[in-house]
Amino acid sequence: MKKRSFNIFIIIAAAILLLAFSYFGLLEKSSKFMLIPILVFYFLGQYSERKFLK
Repeated sequence: MKKRSFNIFIIIAAAILLLAFSYFGLLEKSSKFMLIPILVFYFLGQYSERKFLK
């Protein structure tokens, strides 16, 4: 998988996750837990930098 397609996949996954949270009204209720997805995407970014380093 190329870095660009990996990044597009992660962006789409984040958008779907946020839309689902918004649909079920969880964005307001779980604002204290928003650090967890941010950390997950941070580590996914670190992984993609290491894996796709040229």
